[in-house]
Amino acid sequence: MNTPNGRPVRVRFAPSPTGHLHIGSLRVALFNWLFARHHNGTFIIRIEDTDIERSKQEYTESIIKAFEWVAITSDEPIAYQTARLDLYKGAIDKLLASGNAYWSDPAQEENGKSVIRFKIPTNRTQIQFNDLVRGPIAFDSDQIGGDFVIARADGSPLYNFVVVVDDIDMRISHVIRGEDHISNTPKQILLYEALGAEIPHFAHLPMILGPTGAKLSKRDAATSVIDYRTMGFLSDALCNYLVRLSWAHGDQEIFSRDEMVQLFSLDHVHKSGAIFDMIKLRWVNSVYLKQLPAQALSDLIHTDIDATFKARCATWTAEQILQALDLYKDRSSTLAELRDFVIALNTRPHLNTLPEEEKWDATTRMLLDACVAQLNVLEEVTPATVEPLIKGICKQQQVPLPALAKPIRFALTGSLHSPSVYALVALLGKEETIQRIEQLKSMHFKF
Repeated sequence: MNTPNGRPVRVRFAPSPTGHLHIGSLRVALFNWLFARHHNGTFIIRIEDTDIERSKQEYTESIIKAFEWVAITSDEPIAYQTARLDLYKGAIDKLLASGNAYWSDPAQEENGKSVIRFKIPTNRTQIQFNDLVRGPIAFDSDQIGGDFVIARADGSPLYNFVVVVDDIDMRISHVIRGEDHISNTPKQILLYEALGAEIPHFAHLPMILGPTGAKLSKRDAATSVIDYRTMGFLSDALCNYLVRLSWAHGDQEIFSRDEMVQLFSLDHVHKSGAIFDMIKLRWVNSVYLKQLPAQALSDLIHTDIDATFKARCATWTAEQILQALDLYKDRSSTLAELRDFVIALNTRPHLNTLPEEEKWDATTRMLLDACVAQLNVLEEVTPATVEPLIKGICKQQQVPLPALAKPIRFALTGSLHSPSVYALVALLGKEETIQRIEQLKSMHFKF
């Protein structure tokens, strides 16, 4: 797609490597990426690393890895501002030559050093632009704060200047970014005009807020994208959740990546901030977990959160691990929870205290004895053979099914809440199931 003035859609996301990629920045990048894909345009990642003192290579690598994890890729080679210094120098020279910029009087500067300032046109009383999210926005020239600095005393350029030069050089058609950049826009528009360039469309996205309505902080939720990976969230689920923060398509909650691309539009982005809800994120993640086969879950646990996972289940076969993952994925909201469930099942539980709400007695012991006896002679242990065995004992003894199913479940897991007890017995196998039941009997049923 081309813009109304015939320009092809080209957008960029430009993080600074002064920290890890945080959740708010990922949403901005995602909206840019979806906008480009929806319009068959181009998405570019640009690393704004001109702040030499604060920029670190480890953060650059972390940002790139985060994008790889969420499968948001740059359509052109990643650009680095430190490799473009000659471009900025040429633009500064152009502004100096045209009289749109000047070296300041050092006596007027706080540190006594001359800097390069952009000269605000005296005949310009107002700067206006149409924000694609917020509508018309206008700034009076006196709101800008006077002639602003575009380069330091040593000639090194500052943010508001280099971002404009980069966007001109990269032919950016739409600048989609957070609302905290609205105040930068009038300065940047003046720079576009002074450099004789076409002004892009601007769209300023609302902030992600914490539960109190304040800006999201580390007290409210993890802010680093990498943190969500190690916590066991799936990248597609995280992107699904983020796209719904300030954007909607009816009441639909779950979107495939293709659906996001097809449906995304800036027209449906809300102006107000969006509350970050960890409970909702966990629910979205649980939906994605349920859809994945066990082998994919096993691989993700190994690569994303715990490379020792399979070793910690060493007493099981590979097939048993996959069966356990299938059993517990419907009860898990993160990969970490799923891993913990499986590892806990692989470990013989501590049964020091019986559930207070259960009144197990000699009848319970008799039911467990009958179960062990029949398991011992059961040739094939599968859910299909275990179910009639347990139900048959209860029917024969004229007791409700929970009278036997609950103590078996507790013996196997140490909990009264678990997946199907028939599936658990089949997964653990005859020998291990009997040993766990005998452990419960020996500790609490010595009558």
